Amino acid sequence: MKVGVLSLQGGVIEHIHHLNKLNVEAIEVKKIDQLKKIDGIILPGGESTTIGKLLRDSNLLIPLKALIQSGLPTWGTCAGMILLAKKIENDTRRHLEVMDINVKRNAFGSQIDSFKKIDIIPEISSNPIELVFIRAPYISDADKDVHIIHKIENKIVAARQKNILVTSFHPELTDDLSFHRYFIKMIV
Repeated sequence: MKVGVLSLQGGVIEHIHHLNKLNVEAIEVKKIDQLKKIDGIILPGGESTTIGKLLRDSNLLIPLKALIQSGLPTWGTCAGMILLAKKIENDTRRHLEVMDINVKRNAFGSQIDSFKKIDIIPEISSNPIELVFIRAPYISDADKDVHIIHKIENKIVAARQKNILVTSFHPELTDDLSFHRYFIKMIV
């Protein structure tokens, strides 16, 4: 199994380390031909506007969108969630537009408002999981076909629709591998 990590900007190496700890081969995806070599892809946190621009500049946007729509298992963390959303509440830009969610950018505040929380998310693990929020978005509205995995303060922070998983937070910035295991199970 080979899992790609979109490597245009953002928290790429952290996801690669987690995948390697699970004995999964990780591939940095920067070019179209690399999309043909993967069984799933992670869109990391970073700056959604910058990643969106680089997706267009590298001509990856349309082929990646087509692969996701055809069933490629995909996980977006933080900025990755924004890239996957069909609607962005406080931004006119759209990117991949493949998941039936409305996302609010920087919804929990600015960089200084970043925080950690520990929660049990039964669908992911029976153990408490550390959730790291950095300028995090949340899902303000989701289509009925979107499965809500977790909420914080009644705000949706993890969800899944068919082959697409999104999290507002950054599992790659913790030592916990639960979300990466869950994503790997989506691929197998």
